[in-house]
Amino acid sequence: MKKIRIGSGAGYADDRIEPAIDLINRGNLDYIGFECLAERTIAIAQNQKQADPTKGYNDLLEYRFSKILPAIKAHPTKVITNMGAANPQAATAKVVEMAQKAGLSHLKVATVTGDDVTHKISQFGQQPMMENHQALSTLNRHVISANAYLGAQPIVEALDQGADIVITGRVADPSLFIAPLVHEFGWSFEDYDKLGKGTLLGHLLECAGQVSGGYFADPGYKDVDNLWELGFPYADVQADGDIVLHKLPNTGGLLNEDTVKEQLIYEIQDPTKYYTPDVVADFSNVEVHAVTSGIHVSGATGTAKTKKLKVSVGYEDGYITEGGINYGGHNAFNKAKLANEIVQKRLELLKIPVDAFQADYIGVDSLYHGVLPAPAQISEVRARIAARTSTAAAAHEIVREGKSLYTNGPSAGGGVRTITQKIVAIASITIPEDETQPQINYTEVN
Repeated sequence: MKKIRIGSGAGYADDRIEPAIDLINRGNLDYIGFECLAERTIAIAQNQKQADPTKGYNDLLEYRFSKILPAIKAHPTKVITNMGAANPQAATAKVVEMAQKAGLSHLKVATVTGDDVTHKISQFGQQPMMENHQALSTLNRHVISANAYLGAQPIVEALDQGADIVITGRVADPSLFIAPLVHEFGWSFEDYDKLGKGTLLGHLLECAGQVSGGYFADPGYKDVDNLWELGFPYADVQADGDIVLHKLPNTGGLLNEDTVKEQLIYEIQDPTKYYTPDVVADFSNVEVHAVTSGIHVSGATGTAKTKKLKVSVGYEDGYITEGGINYGGHNAFNKAKLANEIVQKRLELLKIPVDAFQADYIGVDSLYHGVLPAPAQISEVRARIAARTSTAAAAHEIVREGKSLYTNGPSAGGGVRTITQKIVAIASITIPEDETQPQINYTEVN
């Protein structure tokens, strides 16, 4: 039975590159997928694109492809990635330029677009937001971006046309990994059980090092060796959809039944209904067993897709500013509490508009405020304040009050640091699938 081998090259936008290159060099892969696009990442990328039309793709794209291109030249491996983010066309142009300089030839790079529906988002004002079930029109914020989660079909078409590298924008994470299966095995997009199996593969590989021990490690309870040399996973997949997961020899990390089961339930709410643009997958009968060569995973099924696509709507939501100051030694905790009280009272006196205010004591109760009692002996603490405002002017006022603690607050404070950022928030709606029109363009490197 025909079998293909797919590697996982990244689990998120800022992931390492060395494990992926190791997979290309030593893994005898057919494909490698780089999943690099989170919910807000694409909204931030849209801001970058608006500031510079040649940007808006993954910040590490050039760094990654400076390593990937020489590796696939020596070990031909097809690359599928959503590193295009808000600007897949610009990402392709950069990769093609780099490939030409690297001396690659007979390389076909496909660009998948059509996920950007920002221009028509106003049509969907009555659609309820998943977060609060209110109509999108009630958001009353400046919309930065709206990107629909496309499925595997345009990637499959690109592979059918001989693409060696496929660069997309917003595509559902599992779809990056289903696409080569549909292309290689000739699966129908109406064979929902096969698509369920492919979705399972994508779900297990989409977070890279998570399934090979990275997110599993808990020292003293679940020990994992050599995490500093963590190997990323790869899978052998048969035409019937059976999966065997592996990790390269002489790499750190751990791949066993437990690490796979933890990844299996990652972000799963209802295991019988895992919604994707390709299929509604059912993981409720999945079985995980160790075999001689790796970890065998089987039993996923699926039903017809809903023909609705999730859309992430990015919008500006004011500013957040935060800062902190350290206190040590005698009476440190009381000094920290006084410092935070001073800032809060000053904001009230100056009538600075603040939508939300948060005071924390890092080292005491920043994670478990009001849940765990404060320790009796506190020798060092960092007073932290965070505030949310609607205007940059108010945010700057808050920063000034934090800095003024040096001489106007409790004694012996130090190490003041502040940061102010625009808030890019995300709302989610669904739209009919036929409201998107995916397009594929090709660039040859000869």
